Amino acid sequence: MSSSQPELYIGLMSGTSMDGIDAALVDFSSTTPKLLSTHSHRWPDAIQRTLIAARDVPDDELDTLSALDMQTAELFAEACFILLEKAGHQPKNITAIGNHGQTIRHRPDIEKPFSLQIGNAQKLTKLTGVDVVSDFRTADIEAGGQGAPLAPAFHKAVFQHNDINRVIVNIGGISNITILPKDSNQPVTGFDCGPGNTLMDAWISQHQQQNYDADGALASSGKTDASLLARLLMDDYFQLAPPKSTGFEYFNLEWLDGSIDGEISVADIQSTLCDLTATSIIRAINQYAPDTEEIYICGGGVHNKELMHRLQALTKNPVATTERLGVHPDWVEAMAFAWLAYQYNHQQTGNLPSVTGASKKVILGNKTTA
Repeated sequence: MSSSQPELYIGLMSGTSMDGIDAALVDFSSTTPKLLSTHSHRWPDAIQRTLIAARDVPDDELDTLSALDMQTAELFAEACFILLEKAGHQPKNITAIGNHGQTIRHRPDIEKPFSLQIGNAQKLTKLTGVDVVSDFRTADIEAGGQGAPLAPAFHKAVFQHNDINRVIVNIGGISNITILPKDSNQPVTGFDCGPGNTLMDAWISQHQQQNYDADGALASSGKTDASLLARLLMDDYFQLAPPKSTGFEYFNLEWLDGSIDGEISVADIQSTLCDLTATSIIRAINQYAPDTEEIYICGGGVHNKELMHRLQALTKNPVATTERLGVHPDWVEAMAFAWLAYQYNHQQTGNLPSVTGASKKVILGNKTTA
């Protein structure tokens, strides 16, 4: 990654929380990727509700998904145009858009595994006039991997340190960790360790009609139910050895309801869910990265002050956000998909078999040319 002329890519990411479309403009012309501009594009309420409902659409009801595929692409294009306007660039200056898309299904462990993201690449290319690299998960799944998490390869490229054992934790709807050993002879590993914001968001939405627990205020007002927390942590997923990945298909309110026994207040359950996220993250680090010296957090979970406090309370290692490493925590994932588009354009591999369980390193994505 070193040239005299700018090599500009846009990364698009919308996670399982569906709290917005993150767009990042990144220059890869120097050794270290440079984040030039960012934009967070709000989902229209009606489309956000339809997307959430689409998670439960039977697999054979394709009309709804097809319409959403196009609507999502239109919104992704809007996000790109606003990003470019803020940055003072034209579409012609952009080498490619790395489009993660919006996940509707992620099923890596069935007989015929797949991962489905919508946000039609052909439509996005037509609207923007820019090449689009998308469908990043399929090649890894075809190589026997989980197709997730994919960000650890970017974490390795940007955050690994020769003298410090680090763990990067992304807390989106689902939490995942990337273990970055200082010894370059050791493999980088990582996996989805459990729910991030998805259960907390769903619970407060159901009971207080809020999209999320701002600053963890509801959780901090409650008291964790130790018995409920213990039952939740006994779930088979937490005992499963990596590689592993999960999603809202597994960790949802139906899953939670099966463990609630007796009368527990709304605030106490919110507190319990906050501890579930924090505890599952730190337990995963303690078990699979006992030599960790520094923990850095990115993703929407960094804005939950109560969650950040509980994470620090559970470990002696310093817990900070990736801003201390030079990358704002809100934009790490979008940058990762700009990087994956860069990797594709240069025909470089983008997965880490030690993370996903794939049989080999592969080039990720498919390109739609403008």
